[in-house]
Amino acid sequence: MDDSNDLFSNLGKQQPESAPRASSRPADPLVQAARKASAVKDASESYSAADIEVLEGLEPVRRRPGMYIGGTDEKALHHLFAEVIDNSMDEAVAGHATFIEVELSADGFLTVTDNGRGIPVDPHPKFKDKSALEVIMTTLHAGGKFDSKVYETSGGLHGVGISVVNALSDHLEVEVARGRQLYRQRFSRGVPQTGLEKLGDVQNRRGTRTRFHPDPDIFGKHAQFEPARLYRMARSKAYLFGGVEIRWFCDPLLIKEKDATPAKAVFHFPGGLKDYLAASLGDEFQVTREAFAGKSEKTGGHGSVEWAVTWYGGDGFLNSYCNTIPTHEGGTHEMGFRNVLTRGLKAYADLIGNKRATVVTSEDVMISAAGMLSVFIREPEFVGQTKDKLATVEAIRIVESALRDPFDHWLADNPQEATKLLDWVIARADERVRRRQEKEVSRKSAVRKLRLPGKLADCTQNAAAGAEIFIVEGDSAGGSAKQARDRSMQAILPLRGKILNVASAGADKLTANQQIADLIQALGCGTRSKYREEDLRYDRVIIMTDADVDGAHIASLLITFFYQEMPDLIRGGHLYMAVPPLYSLRQGGKVAYARDDSHKDELLRTEFTGRGKIEIGRFKGLGEMMASQLKETTMDPKKRMLLRVEVRDDAAATKASVDALMGTKPEARFRFIQERSEFAEAEELDI
Repeated sequence: MDDSNDLFSNLGKQQPESAPRASSRPADPLVQAARKASAVKDASESYSAADIEVLEGLEPVRRRPGMYIGGTDEKALHHLFAEVIDNSMDEAVAGHATFIEVELSADGFLTVTDNGRGIPVDPHPKFKDKSALEVIMTTLHAGGKFDSKVYETSGGLHGVGISVVNALSDHLEVEVARGRQLYRQRFSRGVPQTGLEKLGDVQNRRGTRTRFHPDPDIFGKHAQFEPARLYRMARSKAYLFGGVEIRWFCDPLLIKEKDATPAKAVFHFPGGLKDYLAASLGDEFQVTREAFAGKSEKTGGHGSVEWAVTWYGGDGFLNSYCNTIPTHEGGTHEMGFRNVLTRGLKAYADLIGNKRATVVTSEDVMISAAGMLSVFIREPEFVGQTKDKLATVEAIRIVESALRDPFDHWLADNPQEATKLLDWVIARADERVRRRQEKEVSRKSAVRKLRLPGKLADCTQNAAAGAEIFIVEGDSAGGSAKQARDRSMQAILPLRGKILNVASAGADKLTANQQIADLIQALGCGTRSKYREEDLRYDRVIIMTDADVDGAHIASLLITFFYQEMPDLIRGGHLYMAVPPLYSLRQGGKVAYARDDSHKDELLRTEFTGRGKIEIGRFKGLGEMMASQLKETTMDPKKRMLLRVEVRDDAAATKASVDALMGTKPEARFRFIQERSEFAEAEELDI
C-alpha cells in the first residue's frame, strides 16, 4: 500500500549518526583462534539427544498451524469451516447425504450437520480402547478416504482435516446418529473431555453434527467468523453439487446493517455451475446469447467435469474447484480448460477460413472470459494441505477430453454466435499486439536518447506506465534486490555509499559526480528546466535504503537531490520511499516484521499473545536479507508499504527547511537542533 507523507517535515527527527565505532585494531590471531575453538566446543556440548523434541498427537498442529491451514489469519480461521463442510459434501457427492445445515450462533460457535452415514463409532481394530470417532478426531492421517472404495471422489484425502479443526478449537462437540442410536463426544484443544457417550434411541435422524469454537489462543481473542463469508462459502458448495440442499442459519445479532446476508436461507441449484455463472454476472453485457455450459459423467474410471463459460465486457475470471474444494491458485484442470477453448476457437477459424486468428493466444481467449470449472477425480494431488492449487497431471487430459467435442459442436451449431465470439477474441488479440508495439516504440525511442549506466539492472517491459526503479545503497543490497524483484516491471540501480549533497555542492562538483550522472541517465527525463515528464522511464522512483541512521541519511541526500534537480518529479507523484523492516519476529509458525522499535513493541503486545518462545532478529541491512524476505516485506506490490514524498504547500517554508538542514551553513543546523532539543527523549539520543 502507498501512503503519502511529507518527509521534509520529518527530517529533523532523524537520530544523530555519530554512534561510537568499534576499534579498528585487529585482534591477535592466536586469541581469535582460541575464541573460535571455544565457541565450537560449547555449541557441540550443549546439543544432545535431550534437545530432540518429539511432538505427539495433535501438538504439531497447535505448534505449527500454518503448516495445516496456512496461518492464523482470517483466511485460516474460515478454513476450519471449509474442512468441516467438505466432509459433509463428500457424503453428499457419494450419494449418502441430501442436505447440510450450517448454523452460526451468537456465542461464536459454528455447527455443521448432515444426514449422511455418520462417523463410525465402533472400536477401532488398531486401537481397541478407542472408538473410530475418537481416532479420527485425535489422530493425524486417520480417515476413510485413503481407500477409494469408501469414497470414490472426495475433497479430503490427507486425513488431517477434522483432526486439525479439533486441535485448533477450544471447544468441539461431535454428535453421531447411526443405527438409530445417538452418540456424543466432547473435546478441547484436541484432547477428549469425555468418552463416547451413548445418548439413547433416535428416530428419523442420521448423520454427523459438528459444533466447534475456534481457540482464541491460536487466532486471537477478537477473532470471529464473518457471516457474509460463511454464507458465500456455503452457497458455492450448493452450486457445485446440484444434488444437495444446504440450509443456512445465522443469529441476527451477528449480521451488520450494511451486510445483505440473510439470517436464514436454503440453497439448492439443480442447474449447477450455469446458475452460478448467471448469478455472478447478473445483467452484464455478454458476447453470446448463451453460455457454453455442460457436464460430463464419469465413465471408465475417469473423472467427471462440469463447466460454464461466457465472454463479457469486464475483466475475465475463472473460478475452479476439485472435488468441491476451491482451487484459488488454479492448477492443471485450469490449464486443460484454457487449452481446449483456445484450440477449439482456432480450429473453428481454420474451418471458416479466418486467417486473422493465427495471432490468438490463450491470454486473448481468457482475458474477458467468465468461467466456472469443477472436476471430480479420484485421489487428486494438491499443492499443500490448504489445497489451493491442483497438481494432478491427468486433470489436463480429463478436462480436454470432456470439453473438446462439446465445444466444437457448440461452435458449429451456432455459427452466428461463434463468429461473433471469434471476432471478439481477435479484437482482444489485435489490442494486445498494438499495446506491445507501442511499448516497444516508446522504449526504443527513450533508450536511443541516452546511454544507460552499466550498473542498472533494467526491467523488461517497454512502457513507463507501471515500471519501477529501486535506488539502493551498495552492490550487496543491489544483489539481493535483483533476486527479489519482478524483472518484468522493476529495475534496480545500486549506488556506492552516500551520494553528493547537492544543496551544498557547486555546479562543477555536481556535473563531475558519476553516481548522480548514472541516476540522471537511468531516469532519462533531464533536470531542472530541461525536465520532461514524458521522457521519464519509470512510473515510480523508489528510494530503498537500510532501516538505520545511515540509511536515513542517504535517503535524505537523495530526496534533496530530487527536490533541487527534479522538483517536477516529486510534484508528479513519482518519488517514493520503501519501508524495509528492522526486525523479524517468529513464534512457532507465525512470522511478522517490524519497521522500528515502537512497531516491534506493538507487535509483541498485540500479535504475539500465544504460547512459545518469541525469536527476535535484527536485520543489519538490505544486503543481509534473503531475497525472499526482501520481496515479501519491501518489494512485492501486493504486500509492501510505500511512503510517497510530497512537497508542502508552503514552498518558501520547505526551501528554508532544506537550506537549514542540508545547506552550507552549519550554524543553521545547530540552531535547528537547539530549537527542537526539548522534543527529543533521552532514550533516543545516541550519546
